[in-house]
Amino acid sequence: MLDVRRLALLAAVVDTGSMTAAADQLGYTPSAVSQQLRRLEVEAGQPLLHRQARGVRPTEAGALLAGHARHVLRRLSAAEADLAELAGLRRGTVAMGVFPTIASALLPQAVSRFRRQHPDLRLDVRSTRFDELVELLEDGTVGIALLWDYAWNRVDVPDISLTPLLDDPTVLIVAADHRLARKRFTTMSDLAHEDWIVRAHEHPVAEVLERSCRAAGFTPKIAFEANDYQEAQAMVSVGVGIALAPRTAVRNPHPDVRVLALGTDVPARRVLLAHRQDRLRAPAELALHQLVVDVAREYQTKP
Repeated sequence: MLDVRRLALLAAVVDTGSMTAAADQLGYTPSAVSQQLRRLEVEAGQPLLHRQARGVRPTEAGALLAGHARHVLRRLSAAEADLAELAGLRRGTVAMGVFPTIASALLPQAVSRFRRQHPDLRLDVRSTRFDELVELLEDGTVGIALLWDYAWNRVDVPDISLTPLLDDPTVLIVAADHRLARKRFTTMSDLAHEDWIVRAHEHPVAEVLERSCRAAGFTPKIAFEANDYQEAQAMVSVGVGIALAPRTAVRNPHPDVRVLALGTDVPARRVLLAHRQDRLRAPAELALHQLVVDVAREYQTKP
């Protein structure tokens, strides 16, 4: 049977590319690390590392085993988190992961209500990207997390339970002096000749734009790639172009832009509340879960 401690050493060496760096990271001597990894190679029955003059690199077997090692270590971390919960070491604290746009729309009300209803409990909120939210769930750092998806790319993570919270419609942002600024609603077919501002780095809203324009029979002309929705709104406000955004991302719009509805022909994103199925859930976490569901339901019914 493979030794878990040696697997941890292998993962550290592969990740750092160095016996010495891994030893410093884990509190071993380099010779001890080397000795343990040679024993692991015996257990595995094949070489795991190419030892070079400057550092090491994994063999194909080493890279494969390091990947499994990382998964094992995450599960062990999750087990420790669950045991700590069971022993009461986290009593009074509930940890939640969120992504920025939904945090600005729903989180203030949820936090305020949670603190008012449960003044003796501590709420630890972490705002980050989708992939990191999933990792935080998997290793037990957070008990619940807000995630999102679109119809063509549904969330499918093993052992994660999902509660749909709301549909977040895609809206159009135009400058205050744009020809459509006085309207409350328009369609994609009326936007074929516009310049567009889109989120950069293969952001999901870029795919929403591409799919929506294709369905309307045209290809969007991209005028600017923005790093966030604040930058996108700023560029819209000075007439560089128009932009799509989830409604929650423009809850507090730039003063020189206007927000128009687009209807159901433009995809909406689904907002989800996620938790690990196999995790022991503390009463504080269950209370927060229900509170977020209630706040999302109220938000969904607002005009």
